[in-house]
Amino acid sequence: MVRTPIVKEGFRYIFILAFITVVVALTVHPYWSIIPGVLLAFITFFFRNPNRKVPDDNVLVLSPADGKVMSVCEFYDDEFLNEIGTKVTIFLSVLDVHVNRSPIAGEIKYQQYTCGRFRPAYKESAGCENERHSIGLENEILRVLVIQIAGILARRIVSWVTLGSVLQQGQRYGMIKFGSCTEVIMPKAVEILVKKGDKVKGGETVIGRLP
Repeated sequence: MVRTPIVKEGFRYIFILAFITVVVALTVHPYWSIIPGVLLAFITFFFRNPNRKVPDDNVLVLSPADGKVMSVCEFYDDEFLNEIGTKVTIFLSVLDVHVNRSPIAGEIKYQQYTCGRFRPAYKESAGCENERHSIGLENEILRVLVIQIAGILARRIVSWVTLGSVLQQGQRYGMIKFGSCTEVIMPKAVEILVKKGDKVKGGETVIGRLP
């Protein structure tokens, strides 16, 4: 599990910008080092990896990402569930934490990486056209599909798990670099507890519950 306050995927950017900031300050003028210094602060902020108070209840479905709920709709999933379910779509701005967390405890029974376009993640078509990474999680009582979707700035989806991995509820399992979108598809039996416009936190906000 990734526990560092900054995820390792950000280290390269942080070191490069820190180096540039110091070089500019020493060789040009400290005033001009403000520009790379601001970029350094933003990149460090973007790759933050905060701890969360994860609820411990296997009837709950947690948000897999920080961000804003873009839509809640009925959806037929032919990737993993193979039934009509409910899809919750969450948009992540560049200011949101971009680490993804498992919405339920369970084993990864399905994994698919799909190449695609890099349209803005807030567009409705992004979910079927953009590059994405899907995992299907299953436990004794529930199956869900989670999809990380790249956006116009996000050029790489990061996964720290593989097929057969067993995840705890709220466990970090990957991230998407810069603005992006995450979808979670649940069976119809799950009562949905969020609506369009709600702000959610990955691994902390309860978005669904089995009756």
